Amino acid sequence: MLDIAKELAAWCRDGRAFAVATVTGVRGSAPRPPGAALAVDAEGRAVGSVSGGCVEGAVYELCREALATGAPRTQRFGYSDDDAFAVGLTCGGSVDVLVTPVPAAAPQRPVLAAACAAAAGGRAAALVRVVAGGAGAPGGALLVAPDGSGTGTLGAPEGAELDRAAAAEAATLLRAGRTGTVDLATGSGPQVTLLVESSVPPPRLLVFGAVDFAAALARAGAFLGHRVTVCDARPVFATRERFPEADEVVVDWPHRYLDTQRLDARAAVCVLTHDAKFDVPLLTRALRLPVAYVGAMGSRRTHADRMRRLREAGLTEAELGRLRSPIGLDLGARTPEETALAIAAEIVAVRRGGSGVPLTGGSLPIHPATGA
Repeated sequence: MLDIAKELAAWCRDGRAFAVATVTGVRGSAPRPPGAALAVDAEGRAVGSVSGGCVEGAVYELCREALATGAPRTQRFGYSDDDAFAVGLTCGGSVDVLVTPVPAAAPQRPVLAAACAAAAGGRAAALVRVVAGGAGAPGGALLVAPDGSGTGTLGAPEGAELDRAAAAEAATLLRAGRTGTVDLATGSGPQVTLLVESSVPPPRLLVFGAVDFAAALARAGAFLGHRVTVCDARPVFATRERFPEADEVVVDWPHRYLDTQRLDARAAVCVLTHDAKFDVPLLTRALRLPVAYVGAMGSRRTHADRMRRLREAGLTEAELGRLRSPIGLDLGARTPEETALAIAAEIVAVRRGGSGVPLTGGSLPIHPATGA
């Protein structure tokens, strides 16, 4: 449900009763990952999606049913070749869905509201709910902070023992930024399957070089949900007016600014200056950081000269092998917007393990399994 945290946080503030359906598992070529959610309030208004359209109508009705009965339930949706009128996924995969009613007076509502508020505010948090097994309270919920501390309860007879074990598992998934199910057994209770939804701050996109390409890339990065920073040492170019879509515009030498940042494994660094006095000290640092993506703009001739300078600066071949340059996928891009699309596409492909080749004529799964 943290997939639609902003909307649900508002519903909680308004005191609305609602039910939320959350994808807990996928098999094969399913369109939405674990954590994807659809919620329906007591007046029939809906937000979110669990399948991109294939089974939304059926899930909507399950949410209405859960609101009426007050009982949570699980449901699997797959593809049926035998029944042309069966509700299922046309893509051939299957999804498991947990439907949870959240009436206005539900005891777990403060925990769910706090989880949604944290996620909507960009703060790291994990929400744990029981999917199967055990004997937890219907709709029990546990909110886990990055340090492993928990608020709320799953409501099982084994009580604090299960909550402590669940909080430890959730903290591990939260640190990795992952959402998924966990099978857990405590010494005094049966095995239970938990859904852990992780919400982490948006991934960083650092764009160095206040050029037209950077303005287009800032727009693309914002569209993809990144926190975008544009940095340039030249104050006449690095202005808020030129980069309104960026979360921050910094006037500083690129390598000096990078030295002040703590970046995680989801961050992307894009160097668009193609000026050696900026690029070499910046890339020398960036290629030694545990970030997801480092790309640099420039012609193949510029790239060859840059690689020579970086070797002279002491970078190893393994470190140099991380550099994406010339930057972006080969889309035949010409304009700043097309180039930004090519760069953004490469960032997504690297993060998700995509090949970057056309899907037409291929045989690999369209939605490969990934923990990212």
